[in-house]
Amino acid sequence: MESLAQLEVLCERLYNSQDSAERMHAENTLKCFSTNIDYISQCQYILDNALTPYALMLASSSLLKQVTEHSLSLQLRLDIRNYLVNYLANRGPELQSFVIGSLVQLLCRLTKFGWFDDDRFRDVVKESINFLNQATSDHYAIGLRILNQLVSEMNQPNPGLPSSQHRRVACSFRDQSLFQIFQISLTSLHQLKTDAMSRLQELALSLSLKCLSFDFVGTSIDESSEEFGTVQIPSAWKPLLEDLSTLQIFFDYYALTKPPISKESLECLVAIGFSGTKEILRTGQGLADHDNYHEFCRLLGRFRVNYQLSELVNMEGYSDWIRLVAEFTCKSLLSWQWASSSVYYLLGLWSRLVSSVPYLKGDAPSLLDEFVPKITEGFITSRLDSAQAALPDDVSEHPLDNVDLLQDQLDCFPHLCRFQYERSSMFLINIMEPILQTYVEKAQLQAGDTSDLSVVEAKLAWIVHIIAAILKIKQSVGSSAESQEVIDAELSARALRLVNVADSGLHSQRYGEISKQRLDRAILTFFQHFRKSYVGDHAMHSSKLYARLSDLLGLHDHLLLLDFFVRKLATNLKCYTESEEVIDHTLSLFLELASGYMTGKLLLKLDAVKFILLHHHKENFPFLEEYRCSRSRTTFYFTIGCLIFMEDSTVLFKPSMDPLLQVFINLESTPETMFRTESVKYALIGLMRDLRGIAMATNSRRTYGLLFDWIYPAHMPILLRGISHWADTPEVTTPLLKFMAEFVLNKAQRLTFDTSSPNGILLFREVSKILVAFGSKILTLPNVTDVYSFKYKGIWISLTILSREHSHDALDIALKLTLAIPLADILAYRKLTRAYFAFLEVLFNSHNVLVLNLETNTFIRIVGSLESGLKALD
Repeated sequence: MESLAQLEVLCERLYNSQDSAERMHAENTLKCFSTNIDYISQCQYILDNALTPYALMLASSSLLKQVTEHSLSLQLRLDIRNYLVNYLANRGPELQSFVIGSLVQLLCRLTKFGWFDDDRFRDVVKESINFLNQATSDHYAIGLRILNQLVSEMNQPNPGLPSSQHRRVACSFRDQSLFQIFQISLTSLHQLKTDAMSRLQELALSLSLKCLSFDFVGTSIDESSEEFGTVQIPSAWKPLLEDLSTLQIFFDYYALTKPPISKESLECLVAIGFSGTKEILRTGQGLADHDNYHEFCRLLGRFRVNYQLSELVNMEGYSDWIRLVAEFTCKSLLSWQWASSSVYYLLGLWSRLVSSVPYLKGDAPSLLDEFVPKITEGFITSRLDSAQAALPDDVSEHPLDNVDLLQDQLDCFPHLCRFQYERSSMFLINIMEPILQTYVEKAQLQAGDTSDLSVVEAKLAWIVHIIAAILKIKQSVGSSAESQEVIDAELSARALRLVNVADSGLHSQRYGEISKQRLDRAILTFFQHFRKSYVGDHAMHSSKLYARLSDLLGLHDHLLLLDFFVRKLATNLKCYTESEEVIDHTLSLFLELASGYMTGKLLLKLDAVKFILLHHHKENFPFLEEYRCSRSRTTFYFTIGCLIFMEDSTVLFKPSMDPLLQVFINLESTPETMFRTESVKYALIGLMRDLRGIAMATNSRRTYGLLFDWIYPAHMPILLRGISHWADTPEVTTPLLKFMAEFVLNKAQRLTFDTSSPNGILLFREVSKILVAFGSKILTLPNVTDVYSFKYKGIWISLTILSREHSHDALDIALKLTLAIPLADILAYRKLTRAYFAFLEVLFNSHNVLVLNLETNTFIRIVGSLESGLKALD
């Protein structure tokens, strides 16, 4: 390093340059400062003499790395520590904030690592107080920043410190210094209350919160979780926390400030516990601000009842607190448009309270019997109100379309329903019956105004989602399983009755309507959860449920219910052509049913399923003709494959493949001059997706052999024709190559042919022809804007195929394909990266002679790419 000026230029490049090569050069040149302890004195020289903040940052961060990773002598560490305290006192106010942050972190790291080595390291609290006593606000801020960082540092494990040592230091710090620091934070808050410097107020509040959130008992709380501890705080702190002036200062800041300061005030109040939340619930202060409101709901949701419920109900003020929380929850439910994203947290709190009831000890009433049914009814009513209200034009904002929010709310709610299930279910049934009756009457109309039908369908969709969510969870502890089964049957019967109505009369003409699609998605969700609880392989014993369903609907066993489900699934597949969501959801459930051993066997007994297996062409299932649903075809044929291969006999296979055979025959009879037409293109795309689904279902030598003999040799030429004519069209090549990748995948040893059989060699010969044809064409094509979709996607699938089968010609073309892609692009696309390195693994494992015979530049490129792969974060 010739001069300080040169170093400052390099530091500027290290932190600011947009050029990655320039940054890499600067990093490599400056690495010595953080790795070689001989450079520690030079770091001090830089701090004393450099003019740019980036050079100061380099010196500070290098020292931090040295202190963390090297065992420096005690005297050297004390010298650095003393130097830092004086440096921050003298030069701190003129430094950039990020430099101060780095220097403060270094000081606190030295303090933690040296805590048991010398008592002088523990003087940092006293020295912070000296900063607070200075006349300038800059010094005050540095003092608060040191204390903030110190608490954080002590609360987090460090890579250079064994966990046992970290815990020893943290416990000693907790016992000797933490309470004093919390008192300092409160004193600062009182002093700064009238100060206009919100920066200082924020630092003081942050310090209070860090102290209250400290990991007092060494449980390593995950800050991102929705659990918030309240009982860790030592009993010695109790008098101060219960002091009215302590609560009042946080309330004052909450009232006087805006987010994020008011938000941190809230967090402090909730960390203190009951007293904090109760006062806000009573006054409603600050909750008109949406950010505060949301944060308060979130904090209540995180208010983990660390106390046993039996302790909680015995606490002074519990009855007032639980009443206030219930009232607040009911008001929030009524304000569904304003509070929709906040309600989830409140339901989470009630769900946890209810789950604790079976373990309640003692005579003190929990009062949950009084409040939970009101919340349950309030939630149901508010969801139906949302269906009645004028909703946003943007479909994505509709509550029934926001899948994540819907899932969040419905995950917690069923626990509340099952808490007093009889009352909740009667409320739900009494609300549903008149709406369902209106829907039945509307079905009988021939035409007319159907505008209010969308509201009826939205209400029914909400009710069905709620019933589905209730069925999803296990029956409540402490309640009779049989009585809950009967109620499950009562609710399910209403949902099942609705299915018949939804596809009859006028409603059978409404598949293009979004409200009808929402209702059918809700019905599919109900089927899914009902099946898991009461039908098939893992279903619970359910004689009472089937007895009641038999009384209500005549459905007395698994087979009749499965037939009911499948007829609805078939109706969806026949009638929906424009809703990918309904088609995908339908196929997902059909696949679930076919994948279960017991349900799969039962399906094969149903006439509706036999019809699907033999007549799966576009005339019966129009979605197969929709290009936008073409991805769904793979799932559809995977399901068909699962069913036809379930029986040991081959009786189902050939007749089930006849619709696909007809497509092959049509393509094979198409003259060369007509092979570039749109009809051929879409026929190829569909056929490849269908075959991939069937191939995915072959999980044994027997089933794979059936498909192999069906395709080879008769139909392999059409694949080669397809790839040769359409190599420049990814819509065709991607599904074709994906089918080949599946076809050569040796899962469950399905490709193990008899020793006398040439099938393995014949298969790899055909695959090689296809890959060589694709690779030869794609290499000659120019790049386009979306180079990934146009070229790289096909290349990575080809590499995947090559890593599964290894002919010489195909390996040669695969190498050329990899060399045609810049290394930066290979590393930029995740799927391409994985395929590339999987291919290299095969190459180096099985083809070393080929690798060693490569041209020097090619060899260097490949080995160089290995280095880049090792540096990748994946």
